[in-house]
Amino acid sequence: QVQLVESGGGLVQPGGSLRLSCAASGFTFTNYWMSWVRQVPGKGLEWLSSIEIDSGRTLYTDSVKGRFTTSREEAENTFYLQMTSLKSEDTALYWCARTGGIGYLDYWGQGTPVTVSS
Repeated sequence: QVQLVESGGGLVQPGGSLRLSCAASGFTFTNYWMSWVRQVPGKGLEWLSSIEIDSGRTLYTDSVKGRFTTSREEAENTFYLQMTSLKSEDTALYWCARTGGIGYLDYWGQGTPVTVSS
């Protein structure tokens, strides 16, 4: 069955960096776009980034463009979210997800918390 397992969240100081990983299994990884989504406490879900696994093409929302980088390691069925210049407003629960269709995320990881605080 499809599984997405995230890791890498935690506490980081403002201005710091953190890398999230998402290990995928149960489907042909290279056939999909994969995405990162977050939810800031008290707010709605925010799409952050997507990557086409086969080509490596990436898309980002404006709020993270230039600070966050999505990449993948096809051989490991894993994709990543490298976050730099972190701000307190990046504090959120982060999920990886499989993009099943345009605007549709059909499988999600368990979520990993990121706290940006001094």
